[in-house]
Amino acid sequence: MEERYPRRGPRSFQDRPREFHKAVCSDCGKECEIPFKPTEGRPVYCLDCLPKHRKPRY
Repeated sequence: MEERYPRRGPRSFQDRPREFHKAVCSDCGKECEIPFKPTEGRPVYCLDCLPKHRKPRY
């Protein structure tokens, strides 16, 4: 029997291409691409500098 309301799995963000924006790392000054639009007044870090500024996970 065909389901009237087919179950949906968890939302997948892999279905659409990610939009990247160019930015300059606030720490080292290197140009990088980030998956969100940078906001003025908030620091942006490259992949090399980001771990230095992240809170440790427990």
